[in-house]
Amino acid sequence: MKALVTALAPSGRPTPTGSVGSFTMATEEDVRRIALSLPETSERPSYEGTPSFRTKRKAFTRIRGDGESVVVFVDSVEEKEELLASDSRKFFTTPHYDGYPAVLVRFAETDVEELRELLTDSWRLAAPKRVLAAFEAAEERDGKKRS
Repeated sequence: MKALVTALAPSGRPTPTGSVGSFTMATEEDVRRIALSLPETSERPSYEGTPSFRTKRKAFTRIRGDGESVVVFVDSVEEKEELLASDSRKFFTTPHYDGYPAVLVRFAETDVEELRELLTDSWRLAAPKRVLAAFEAAEERDGKKRS
């Protein structure tokens, strides 16, 4: 996963649209919209009925019961530790995820573009090879390949 780690959210109260200055705070609806825009993705209830998003049968993200954060998967525990060290207001974990390459992300500290990158990278780890290859070929054609 090569997610871009952006600066902390500016201080101040969000407007009803979720914007603070030029920062557009991500929301639960953004998670749903972005996740469902990825190929062969479906939404299913997960733990205690919380929404999870899957490609085929493999989950790649889940909105947590707190309604303020989402679970994303990363390449390794080392990458998780790097994200946690980069911004503890944005990235966090709980004992449930100890030892697993998954990090929790607070919506209010994340902008929509970074959320898109985090979710897409998490999806890439779960996507079937055929689907991922087609997605990456389309990105190359469209000039949208992320580094």
